[in-house]
Amino acid sequence: MRTIRRTISLAAGFVSLASALAAQSISIGLRGSGSFPTGSFSQSQASATSSDAVIEGAKSGFGYGLDAGLSFSFIGVYASFDHIKFDCETATCQTDGKYTLQGVTAGVKLAVPGASLLRPFVKGGVTFNDLQGGYGGQSSNALTTDKAPGYEIGVGADVSLLGILSFTPQARYVGQNLKAKIPGVITPAVSGQAVNYYSFDLGLSVHTPFGR
Repeated sequence: MRTIRRTISLAAGFVSLASALAAQSISIGLRGSGSFPTGSFSQSQASATSSDAVIEGAKSGFGYGLDAGLSFSFIGVYASFDHIKFDCETATCQTDGKYTLQGVTAGVKLAVPGASLLRPFVKGGVTFNDLQGGYGGQSSNALTTDKAPGYEIGVGADVSLLGILSFTPQARYVGQNLKAKIPGVITPAVSGQAVNYYSFDLGLSVHTPFGR
């Protein structure tokens, strides 16, 4: 009798596991991003609240990203990669006038349950980005930062196309403190400077047709 019960319990466990796996949806996609710096990251030295700021003068920029996700019903996890080039319009920028931000994110995504064609969502995650640029208006002076943890929060919607494709508009806010490193220049002895921005993205992804 015990053997039968154990067999039934084991079979039920396998059925539950198979059902959970079948209900999952895996997705991978590409997106384009328009990004807008905010706070001290976007200010020039003349208007900055702190004279210690060395990462400054960033203007709107464009970039691209990669996304991968695993969802079960209304909850999922995601990982993403970002590469964004911000324009820079201060005397401290290199001659090419660019800041390049790059890094990865991992987080959680919550979608409206039961929706099929249009699935609004909110998301939040931990970012690990670094920044590269110039300092002093000369190409020989490179500004870099270490990767540091930050955060992102976002809202958007997945619009289903043909059952296996999704068009995804979203808006995100990314906040982080990055410490500048410039050869031959003494930077302020602080934990980092705010490098915050808003991003508006349009993405296209392919996903498994089940579990949505």
